[in-house]
Amino acid sequence: MVNLLDILMNPSFYATIIRVSTPLLFASMGALIAALAGTPNVALEGIMLFSAFSGTIVSALSQSLFMGLLGGLASALMLSVILCIFSLKYKANIILTAIGINILSSGLTVFLLSAVSGQKGNTSSLQSAVFPQIHFEFLEKLPFFGEILNNQNALTYCAYISVFVVYLLIRKTPFGTHLKAVGENPDAAISVGLSVNKIKAIALMISGLLAGLGGIFLSMGYISWFTRDMTGGRGWIALAAQALGGKSVIGVTLSSLLFSTGESLSYSLQMADIPNELVQSIPFIITIVVLLVYLKVSDSR
Repeated sequence: MVNLLDILMNPSFYATIIRVSTPLLFASMGALIAALAGTPNVALEGIMLFSAFSGTIVSALSQSLFMGLLGGLASALMLSVILCIFSLKYKANIILTAIGINILSSGLTVFLLSAVSGQKGNTSSLQSAVFPQIHFEFLEKLPFFGEILNNQNALTYCAYISVFVVYLLIRKTPFGTHLKAVGENPDAAISVGLSVNKIKAIALMISGLLAGLGGIFLSMGYISWFTRDMTGGRGWIALAAQALGGKSVIGVTLSSLLFSTGESLSYSLQMADIPNELVQSIPFIITIVVLLVYLKVSDSR
């Protein structure tokens, strides 16, 4: 039987939290930027999935890590532009448009997966490049925390850097001020000469690119292949993290870490005598419970 205390005292458990938080941090930061502009990006799941697929395929065909990164980001940008065109230009319901993108990504990746690799489950026959792990000499001397922070994937460090970048973007730049103005009161923003649709479009594209990085990590972070529906609901969990964290970068980051802790715990408990289906459902159970508590607290205010 696995001892829970042993798990909590093991630095590898916390290193796993840092690792699995990578796609959630990217996507939740994207969700935050979109939410601040008043344009909830429910298409995060589909954008992450298509970026994961595109990055792997482009990298495998070109044998280039950089081209794989560009391919993944280009597909994320393409889907974000589609969302902008339909929701902002043609005034379609943004939620329904985003759901359509999610369905499109799920089906199209399966079709293209079979067409390109000849397989229906994954692209293991096509070997793509993988982002490297980074080793810091100075962290070796740091007890416990050094084991947690060192030897993480390059994209993992980028995910935490993105938190600071988003914080600075929102708090310290004119665009951040315009973003909040458009999200809080579009009419007032128009009265001072701001282009509401332009700012919303930029927000959705930034949101999509961040989600795209999360998808690329899933297929090119520690593995070198794409698996059907490999995002596994992370886009939806990122939306939950943003809802829980509100419009605060720190709040959304802590929420993402909370959900990542649940996922990491599910990995550690797989060695215990617990049904595997129950263990794998832990992250989603935590998501539901946290959102129920959040809704209950919100209603009582």
